Amino acid sequence: MLSGRRLDLIDPSPLDIEIADIAHGLARVARWNGQTRGAEIFSVAQHSLLVEALVGALAPQAANGARLAALLHDGPEYVIGDMISPFKAVIGDDYKTIEKRLLTAIHIRFGLPPQSPADAIGLVKSADRAAAYFEATRLAGFSTAEAQKLFGPPKIALAGIEDHLEPMRPAKAQECFLRRFAELDGQAS
Repeated sequence: MLSGRRLDLIDPSPLDIEIADIAHGLARVARWNGQTRGAEIFSVAQHSLLVEALVGALAPQAANGARLAALLHDGPEYVIGDMISPFKAVIGDDYKTIEKRLLTAIHIRFGLPPQSPADAIGLVKSADRAAAYFEATRLAGFSTAEAQKLFGPPKIALAGIEDHLEPMRPAKAQECFLRRFAELDGQAS
């Protein structure tokens, strides 16, 4: 990692995880394999910010830990990249095992339970599906019918958070991700 940390992907230690490395990596990993509209990629960092904002919109009373878990939900992708869901399914359990180990280490590193409570997991998954729908229809060229078939209709409107769908330069996405992390982490203290 740029921080100088060495991360064992098979047995990751929370002590080897730095938020700066996560933000740097996620800001440079393209969602939708880069197949989006705009001069810049739509990064996993931006997707994470969108999911966290959607969690806040879906459940304004959500505990800060759930919001932080939403921001970090794709954290493992800072080292393993973002793969489209059909390809993840083909790779199967090995990929999922590594991804889960990394996410557990990330959670522990930042003071979250190793596994989020079921209600928080459901909330993040609902926000993640809504984010995928909005990204698909606004950025990746999907029709509304296609997106509804794949992700279901979103149970929330984008009102107030549509700015999260504007592709941005990696350095800006990294800065926004780090700023939001600091806000959420500061509230956790």
